[in-house]
Amino acid sequence: MSFEEAEVIKHRAEAFLANAQHLLESKEWDLAVFNLEQYCQLILKYKLLIKSGSYPRTHSLRRLIRELANINPKLQTLVEDEANLHYVARLEEAYIASRYFPYSYEEKEARSLQKFVIEKFKPLLDEIL
Repeated sequence: MSFEEAEVIKHRAEAFLANAQHLLESKEWDLAVFNLEQYCQLILKYKLLIKSGSYPRTHSLRRLIRELANINPKLQTLVEDEANLHYVARLEEAYIASRYFPYSYEEKEARSLQKFVIEKFKPLLDEIL
């Protein structure tokens, strides 16, 4: 994949994060959570692509995190720390729930997931150049 294609993935990831904020402001909790998951998934794939030249064709955040942790072991805290793993699993579930189940997120859930993404997940990923 070319540098330009990788940058498209990065741009989409950032757009999903910005859209999640907009959706939270619009009280669209379900779509906000889905957009948070898409940000996480795409930024992980972008970092893997930049660092290793490819990424696995999966939607599993846990698998993507573990793959990237092979390059930067600090990321392992996202799947080894129980509190972090809870958030990662909830985001991963959002991908499936948004498509296949009649599940609705509440404001508190959506805001809690956003806080995790902004305060824990994103800073760790931003460290990977």
